[in-house]
Amino acid sequence: MMNEDKRVSRRALVAMTLAAAVFSAAGLSGAADAADTIRVLNWQGYGTDESWAVEAFSAKTGIEVVHEYFGSEQEMLTKLRTNPGAYDVVLINTSYTVQAAKEGLIQPIDTSDMKNVGSLSPGMGDNENLVIDGKVFGVAWVWGLTSFAVNSEKFPTPPDSIEALWDPANAGRVGWRDDAVEAVQMAAISLGQDMNNPSDFEAIKEKLRALKPQIRTFWSSENEWNQFLSAGEFDLATYWSGSASRAKTAFKLPVEFVIPKEGAIGWLDGLSIQTGAKNVASAKAFIDWMIDPEFYVKWDTDVGAPASANAAANGQLPDSAFNRTVLGDAEKVAKVQFMKPLDDALRKKMLELWQETKTYMQQ
Repeated sequence: MMNEDKRVSRRALVAMTLAAAVFSAAGLSGAADAADTIRVLNWQGYGTDESWAVEAFSAKTGIEVVHEYFGSEQEMLTKLRTNPGAYDVVLINTSYTVQAAKEGLIQPIDTSDMKNVGSLSPGMGDNENLVIDGKVFGVAWVWGLTSFAVNSEKFPTPPDSIEALWDPANAGRVGWRDDAVEAVQMAAISLGQDMNNPSDFEAIKEKLRALKPQIRTFWSSENEWNQFLSAGEFDLATYWSGSASRAKTAFKLPVEFVIPKEGAIGWLDGLSIQTGAKNVASAKAFIDWMIDPEFYVKWDTDVGAPASANAAANGQLPDSAFNRTVLGDAEKVAKVQFMKPLDDALRKKMLELWQETKTYMQQ
């Protein structure tokens, strides 16, 4: 029994040594536990689970990547609360990072040995919702906008105003995401209000009710949005900039994303490590790969992606890239309102208003 244990130990040591050597050659941060498995919690089809990217990472590091998915931020938080230590890497919108950190769901990350962190764009890498009390609780990954996109075959000249969603000429042609916060924030932008702290909920209520003759269908996922557009279920619909890019690039759909003159919802997504994660070094290596220009440029060019938080990655995109032509308009982007953490009372008020609005629409 003792001799067998020694043979097992020697085999394990050799495996660990080889994994560490591969890790070092790849230029990725890590430690002796590189040859293991990490669990990633994210939206399905959102970058981290691109098969070619996972395969490239595993080939470089020996680390296997397993995914689990959520359908909303609230579901993500619930999974973290009810499955302590089950995940290594988790995608969190920065408007929820502070809450997750305060609840003890995610842990601080030592980024000193992560080679790509140094090239994160100013204001993103040190975003106040990611770096809390001097500790990094999330590494800035990608950012983008929530606005609306149109079927370019039906709109040869895309509208320039958010009011296109309310235009009677587009009655019965609009798609809308079934999300309370997003709905209220879109209405707030249309009314010139601060979307993170609306001043007139009565006006927002009336604005949302005015959508009743406009909406053809609600949507909840990127795949559903693409199917609805392809089937002619709607001609314009609220959408995310990165998903619009992917629809156009990867699926060749006639999609044009619109940044209206009134502004849009801006968001920044970060990658965090769950408290109690079993493979912190490997999780850090994966996060470093996700912000690596090598990964990002291929993702954006071949598939379509949100804008990278890594300035070096954005700088390697071709001039014709969506994230340069669409998000490169400084005048339009200046009007974007970025999502901030919302307190529970305000979030509850938004949810109740949206539920009332949907009930009204069904009458």
